[in-house]
Amino acid sequence: MLSFSAKLPFSLEDFFARCDNLVPRAEIELLRKLAGSQEYLFLSPGPETLKRWISFEVALRNELVRARAGRKRIDPLKFIRREDAPSASISHVAMAAYRSVSILEGEKILDQARWEFLEGLGFEHYFDFDYLLIYALKLKILERWDKIQKADKDQLLNAAVSN
Repeated sequence: MLSFSAKLPFSLEDFFARCDNLVPRAEIELLRKLAGSQEYLFLSPGPETLKRWISFEVALRNELVRARAGRKRIDPLKFIRREDAPSASISHVAMAAYRSVSILEGEKILDQARWEFLEGLGFEHYFDFDYLLIYALKLKILERWDKIQKADKDQLLNAAVSN
């Protein structure tokens, strides 16, 4: 079991290696593609779990676009990626993250919402591809926070200030 506040148990690459002889090659390649980039947002997804995840992620990103465009007084429509149907909860999360005084805290709000959505998707999935998909996406979130926590903050600050 994974927890948002827990440490990364192993990397995504380790996860893929563990799945290698147990999961069909095509499914592992799809998991790698999903975990490797954001290109999956533009794919025509297969499994229902993937469709729901993409719909959530697109709606969340579009709500962030709307919030940022509103502040800059520009039309958000040219930045909206796909049609979406944002819910009130997605709008609330996006605004909370956008209004956060700290960029890091805003990112944490977004990733916490992503995690909770993935938790909801995981109900009724045990030992199937959908479960592996959810697990890989959660590992991706944990891996990202592991990198953030291990980053040399002084070096990042000096690089930002010198540019």
